[in-house]
Amino acid sequence: MSEYSIVRVGNEYIVLAGDKSILKISSRRKAVKIMTLAADLLDQETVQQVENAPSISRDLPIVPEKSELP
Repeated sequence: MSEYSIVRVGNEYIVLAGDKSILKISSRRKAVKIMTLAADLLDQETVQQVENAPSISRDLPIVPEKSELP
């Protein structure tokens, strides 16, 4: 994941992800709150992807019986 930072440019705050500008807002407090919410959403999405991923112990392959083989 990228490193996030907030820089002040004039009267506005810019949220940076690495070297890319991703958000411009007039309040630092709001910028921090939005970044925190976005990070939480990304964490939830990652957890859901991991939970939905196949697991050897959980998702065993269906193996045909010997009698079903040609």
